[in-house]
Amino acid sequence: MSETMIRLLLKAIWETILMTAASGAISLVVGLPLGLVLVATAKGGFAENRWVNSALGAVVNGFRSVPFIILLVALIPVTRLIVGTSLGTWAAIMPLAIAATPYYARIAEVSLREVHPGLIEAVRAMGGNRWHIVREVLVPEALPGIAAGFTVTLVTLIGASAMAGAIGAGGLGDLAIRYGYQRFETGVMIAVVAVLIVLVCALQWAGDRITARLDHR
Repeated sequence: MSETMIRLLLKAIWETILMTAASGAISLVVGLPLGLVLVATAKGGFAENRWVNSALGAVVNGFRSVPFIILLVALIPVTRLIVGTSLGTWAAIMPLAIAATPYYARIAEVSLREVHPGLIEAVRAMGGNRWHIVREVLVPEALPGIAAGFTVTLVTLIGASAMAGAIGAGGLGDLAIRYGYQRFETGVMIAVVAVLIVLVCALQWAGDRITARLDHR
């Protein structure tokens, strides 16, 4: 590849990392509390509330059921209203975060449900309130699963960010479409695929290491 193309590739890698990191952080900050609420308000939960659980579950399932490319296009007016544009890296972060948050919320919910009910009852018996249950039992005990689920979410976001390139979001997907596909530059397409594989493998390796450490703490 030419020197210009290498610069474009490096820029696209940075944009992909930025989109993945920013939307991943938002999905963690919002998705984990959503997962906690879903577990707490479920039948038999420590804050059982059927109506809240049903309404929140319906919203989460609704967003999860929409294919990302359709959600990406449907949110263009909202993205333009908030960011000021529907093109570019920053414009892609919002739909990526909206797509990833309910996805991660369900993953976190599964991990939190695996915490033994006896531990929750023990905290209750000692006079602990709901905050104590979340802080002292649910999150610490489910932490390995939460970390593993976040790794899966980030890997999914890398693929979604490449898909967002189809509507001008920047990143590796945009580079592959504009140069690799539309200009028939096979070398660019191969380079993009290779970089995506390396990014996913590196992220999965780091996530597995972190999860293993948390599991044996």
